[in-house]
Amino acid sequence: MGRLTEREREVLGLMAQGHTNAGIAGQLHLSQSAVEKHVRAIFDKLDLVEAAGFSRRVLAVLRYLDS
Repeated sequence: MGRLTEREREVLGLMAQGHTNAGIAGQLHLSQSAVEKHVRAIFDKLDLVEAAGFSRRVLAVLRYLDS
């Protein structure tokens, strides 16, 4: 979690609250594409690779909740 920027932590926190990318964009006054870039950066920094049968979004939220 220490590798995430403050904005990425904000995005992840809103993900943990159940917000969609569109909802996060509205909350943080960002474009949806900006949120998508933050989400991709979160996945990369948490070393969450795409794998069949797993949701990277859920795995990221679980790591957030564990921290």
